[in-house]
Amino acid sequence: QVQLVESGGGSVQAGGSLRLSCAGPEYTLRHTCMGWFRQAPGQEREWVAIIYTGVRTTYYTDSVKGRFTISQDNAKKAVSLQMNSLKPEDTAMYYCAASSFVWGSNDCAPGDQNLFISWGQGTQVTVSS
Repeated sequence: QVQLVESGGGSVQAGGSLRLSCAGPEYTLRHTCMGWFRQAPGQEREWVAIIYTGVRTTYYTDSVKGRFTISQDNAKKAVSLQMNSLKPEDTAMYYCAASSFVWGSNDCAPGDQNLFISWGQGTQVTVSS
């Protein structure tokens, strides 16, 4: 496991924007799956966005498509989640996660959260109506 440090959560009104950042070791920027997940109170943890680093193939859950963008910033050794047009239903604790080395982007296709072996501590996002 590796240490992942999230930042950028907070409280905004509906329609607003937030940018989450996840800093990790440099190796996570090549040939790993980096993902953002969220968990609302009383709900199961769900995946939000995943990026196959290096190649930068991305996956988004349907509810955030067109609003959220996952990207990697090699200079900052971080993966970010830009969240626009936020809705109250986006309120949750957001977690960054990383896999170990994978061979291709298909390995990052959403399905098994057990693929992700390292997790951050979480950052709260609250969207008010």
